[in-house]
Amino acid sequence: MTAKTSTSGSLFMVSAPSGAGKSSLVNGLLKLEPGLKLSISFTTRPPRPGEENGREYHFVTADDFLARKNRGEFLEFAEVHGNYYGTSKILIHEAMKAGTDILLEIDWQGAQQVKKQFPNVASIFILPPSIEALEERLNKRGQDSQEVISRRILAAGGEMAHAPDFEYVIINQDFELALSELSAIVKATRCRTSQQTVRNAALFAQLGIQINH
Repeated sequence: MTAKTSTSGSLFMVSAPSGAGKSSLVNGLLKLEPGLKLSISFTTRPPRPGEENGREYHFVTADDFLARKNRGEFLEFAEVHGNYYGTSKILIHEAMKAGTDILLEIDWQGAQQVKKQFPNVASIFILPPSIEALEERLNKRGQDSQEVISRRILAAGGEMAHAPDFEYVIINQDFELALSELSAIVKATRCRTSQQTVRNAALFAQLGIQINH
């Protein structure tokens, strides 16, 4: 069963291989677009230095995660690099119904699941300018061992092969340019006829414009 576009909130999802700069771009976008809220996912991976429970992720045990999955609480879930990730279906629906625009940071597997339920989701894939740049960024991050970095580089090829499945692709060579392109996508999505007719139903009625959902 898919969710129809009858909510005033829009749904965005951004995916990228590790090291492409997705998190930095998303953080920059959230500062530019205060009406956009980041969906906080559940994960079984351990927190990285500086991360807090409930801010970057809801960090849970594997048993807790699987119990939530079995109760049908997740909009999407996947196993990535040996850890589980999942998005709360309940929180997403409530936020969009209240008129909040929601942004998902998600892997390509989860993106496929979301698109089945939200066909009108604005899907965005972030690409690095080269494999060399990707490896350099992962090393500079200093959060993973060389073994983990090597594994992520190997996985990146398979992840990037799914870029054509997304509606938009941004090449993150220049951060400010990539950020402006990301912001432009958000603004354009908010101007979709399907969103405007819900957010401004009274105006459409006043102007005598018939709305067919």
